[in-house]
Amino acid sequence: MLDKVEKYSKEELQEFKELILEKIKRAEKDYEILTSSYRNDSSNGIDDTAPTFKPNESGAATMSKEANVKMALRQQKFIRDLKNALIRIENGTYGICRVTGKKIQKERLRLVPHATLSIEAKKQQG
Repeated sequence: MLDKVEKYSKEELQEFKELILEKIKRAEKDYEILTSSYRNDSSNGIDDTAPTFKPNESGAATMSKEANVKMALRQQKFIRDLKNALIRIENGTYGICRVTGKKIQKERLRLVPHATLSIEAKKQQG
């Protein structure tokens, strides 16, 4: 006979939901900043008056743009993971390790609210 999986209370889940919603809000703002920076939305408009050949600055700008694109993609994944955590709260699987089936420690979820692995399972992976 299988043991009943211990889950977080409705109050605890509400606390996590509020934490996740706040993190999503902040992450979406960060994402907007990153995407606008690599799309040059806030260009100061002097490109056409500047000297045409600046290889060092051009290379640095390209590297910076690439770094911002990578950070934006990571931010996008983070937002998706947080939204998936909200879905797990709604369907009753939030806070349960997908490997061990045990409750993930509250401290871990406060730090990484989108976690799907307990510390124990994470150590087994690595």
